[in-house]
Amino acid sequence: MENSEIRKTVVDSARQVIVKAGTRLLTDRSSIAALVEGIAHLRRAGKKVLLVSSGAVGMGMELLDLKHRPKELAAKQALAAVGQTRLMAIYAEECAKYGFLPAQLLLTAADLNSRSRYLNVMNCINALWEKDLLPVINENDPVSVAELKFGDNDKLAGLLCSLTGSELAVILTTEDGLRDRNPDGSLGARIPIVPKLTAAIKALAGGTDNSDYSVGGMSSKLTAASIATAAGATLWIADGRKKDILKKIMAGDDEGTLFTPGARIPGRKRYLRYFSRSAGRVVVDEGAAQALLVKGKSLLSSGITMVIGDFKRGDTVEIATADGNVIARGLVNFSAPECRKVAGHDSRELHQLLGNETEDEVIHRNNLSLME
Repeated sequence: MENSEIRKTVVDSARQVIVKAGTRLLTDRSSIAALVEGIAHLRRAGKKVLLVSSGAVGMGMELLDLKHRPKELAAKQALAAVGQTRLMAIYAEECAKYGFLPAQLLLTAADLNSRSRYLNVMNCINALWEKDLLPVINENDPVSVAELKFGDNDKLAGLLCSLTGSELAVILTTEDGLRDRNPDGSLGARIPIVPKLTAAIKALAGGTDNSDYSVGGMSSKLTAASIATAAGATLWIADGRKKDILKKIMAGDDEGTLFTPGARIPGRKRYLRYFSRSAGRVVVDEGAAQALLVKGKSLLSSGITMVIGDFKRGDTVEIATADGNVIARGLVNFSAPECRKVAGHDSRELHQLLGNETEDEVIHRNNLSLME
């Protein structure tokens, strides 16, 4: 299939579309108006659209006439609190021109780490779509601290694409897609379509945003692509400064970079990999790592060399090699003290060591998701 056919097929088959707009695209009224016009075009084509909107801190900076993004957490939270109200007021005014209303959701990572809250978010989004509203989602910056943050809204867009089962995520940025590297290291030609996120592709990523106003860069967009494509969706990175960019995407034009999905990872394993919060870590030897990565085996006690954290049975834990490389995440069958007791021992010794009826595996392969 030709590239043009791939792009058109992707757009035509998408029922639900996640659109993410970066901070540097949302600092004035005209750019927000152009974004909403493009979203209205998608909606007229019968698409359910969800907008992941950055811009609260940037809008706060504009309102308070600040030129540089502050480093202090409280200062950034204050700017977000100021800017968020103004940003949503503009969205409401612009959406009204096309006969629909926006609905704001502010999330922290904890809202998606918890299974019950994860389901509540999904149900709320579906309810908003049923009422023909535009969900506008941003990280809850005024209350987020390091352990509650997604990291950036690119990742949040990928997570929401996975959560909602959307077929297409469009990340609008100030770059014209992913670009190749010239022999001297400078940026080369744009790559129109990426069929697989290989190590070579990830090595092409470099910072693209001005830290005075925003966070993230091409690396964060590739993370979003990894999450979206694992859910069977397509992710499209395009230059949001271009006039009518969403209309051009709807037409299947040769804009930006398209990341097409590979094999879809089952929902339970996607949840373990991307959403569930880790409560600790077990370090494994080379033999156990190979058994997990190459042979698709469960994690056995004999391969564990170290246990980190204070987790309970049923918690999500990371599985890492001695050099700190996290190779998998899974639901553990034993508490941290029990794991320490059985580490390095053969599975046949578990009943004697723990003195009760117990599983043979520390983490069963059905409850384990390999990392990329």
